[in-house]
Amino acid sequence: MFGFLKKRRLPADRRPALAPDERILSWASTTGDNVVVVTNLGLWLPGAGERLGWHEIHKATWSGRQLSLVAARELPAEAPSGYAVMEDLPPLALTLLDPDRVPEQVRTRVNKSIAHTSHHPLPGGFGVRVVARRVSGVDGLRWTVRYDEGADPAFPGVAEETAALVEWARQSIGTPATA
Repeated sequence: MFGFLKKRRLPADRRPALAPDERILSWASTTGDNVVVVTNLGLWLPGAGERLGWHEIHKATWSGRQLSLVAARELPAEAPSGYAVMEDLPPLALTLLDPDRVPEQVRTRVNKSIAHTSHHPLPGGFGVRVVARRVSGVDGLRWTVRYDEGADPAFPGVAEETAALVEWARQSIGTPATA
């Protein structure tokens, strides 16, 4: 068989603990004898033993050698009805020694997870981004909001306006409100 048609195999000792319905799509060596692994469900970070779901990656950029990621986490606050409030985590930069298809797969899968995104002004002079994401293996959309840096969700009228904007976004794409 021709060498250029041969599929690269992830070394067994670098294989993450995959979920039953998870499959490896691509992988790349990183610094420190680690690997980053792309699956249908998300991105396994090197040495961390954790997977970021595609819906958790807010931003991903590729410089030709470095994959930079900004993931988001849900704020532990009173959950508003039908959506989660998110905040960005510190940026993570991964140097890929042999990138293979990792950058392409990350871009494609993060973009495909986004069903809706819109930015709106709020009372108090800041804004909010309303986002609907597809979550691998889950029916329906996951609605989130991310306030601009410096925005105060407790400012008068912000919570009510945010809820109205999420409802407007749901209706604009034909998704009914959740109870």
